[in-house]
Amino acid sequence: MLKRLLIVLGGTFMVLAGAARAEVNPSEPLVLLTENFPPYNMATNGKNFAQDANISGIAVDVVREMFKRAEVSYSLTLRFPWDRIYKLALEKPGHGVFVTARLPEREALFKWVGPIGPDDWVMLAKAGSALRIDTLQQAAKYRIGAYKGDAISQYLTDKGIEHSTSLRDQENARKLESGQVDLWATGDPAGRYLAKQEGVSGLKTVLRFDSAELYLALNRETPDDLVAKLQAALDSMRKEGVIDEIQGRYL
Repeated sequence: MLKRLLIVLGGTFMVLAGAARAEVNPSEPLVLLTENFPPYNMATNGKNFAQDANISGIAVDVVREMFKRAEVSYSLTLRFPWDRIYKLALEKPGHGVFVTARLPEREALFKWVGPIGPDDWVMLAKAGSALRIDTLQQAAKYRIGAYKGDAISQYLTDKGIEHSTSLRDQENARKLESGQVDLWATGDPAGRYLAKQEGVSGLKTVLRFDSAELYLALNRETPDDLVAKLQAALDSMRKEGVIDEIQGRYL
């Protein structure tokens, strides 16, 4: 009876161990998720869904070269909204999301590869605006628009700065033009690029209030050796000037 129980338990442990291994299989392609966030990531047709070759941008080109050098297989999908893909990367082994700011409150949530590029945080006003702002506290007196779920929006919330949010960041460019908001809290160069795509130009930077580095965030179950291979590939690209070359294609 004892022998039979040990055999059953042993088999159970083997099944559980196999299931745990199946949860994170380094031989399977990583599922990489991104969003429309020009000029870092964007669908070539401008839609909110695209896959693999139909996605372009600074970060996309960097990630492709990085995975090629590290000899790590992957699939790439651009979809909407940001909240959804961020949650998938957070909860599902074998998933990752880019580009996202590496913030102290996010540090333990993911394994990180980067930085891929900078993202200065700015307050933009419409062309010809006479606004003069030196601090966030001064900015709080005005109507501010931001991107829902974005790190900048969360930062403003943490600072107690009231603001409205939009499902697509470029909507804020049109809101500035129409007078629905006085300020647009966004990233630089992303905000200016998005505004240009919407036919909005000449926006004025009235405050540069913070900055962040943008990364590839991988699910916590991603093996450390795989993360290290990707980081080493990215480091070599930076040293060789490849990242500067890629940025020059878009900016």
